[in-house]
Amino acid sequence: MSYYQGNDLRLISGGLKSPHRGKRKYELGGPFTAPTIGEQTLIRVERVRGGRLKLRVVKADHVNVVDSAGKVTKTKILGVERTPANLEYARRGIVIRGAIVKTQLGLVRITSRPGRDGAVNGVLVEESKS
Repeated sequence: MSYYQGNDLRLISGGLKSPHRGKRKYELGGPFTAPTIGEQTLIRVERVRGGRLKLRVVKADHVNVVDSAGKVTKTKILGVERTPANLEYARRGIVIRGAIVKTQLGLVRITSRPGRDGAVNGVLVEESKS
């Protein structure tokens, strides 16, 4: 199944526009990669337009956390606390950019795009009390 990202040929009123040309290869898209929390990190490599390779995180078990001092620590993800983009993503455990995840260090906001970058990076928002 293809994902067309061009004009939908509908007027604002709901009527049909007449197409002046067909669909183009560069107007194709792809399905949303929903990276979830898993036992082990799983990364998928895909060929994209132009022959480049794109890394997509399918399952994530750790995050690279930067604290206030600038120190980077690799820590385990315990769960998704909340996701401002979509409440359902937090319930399903989907890790996207802007999601707040619970780790051993505390609450971490994801700053990378795991479905596009192939890495899960974040900034420490709130340290754990223990």
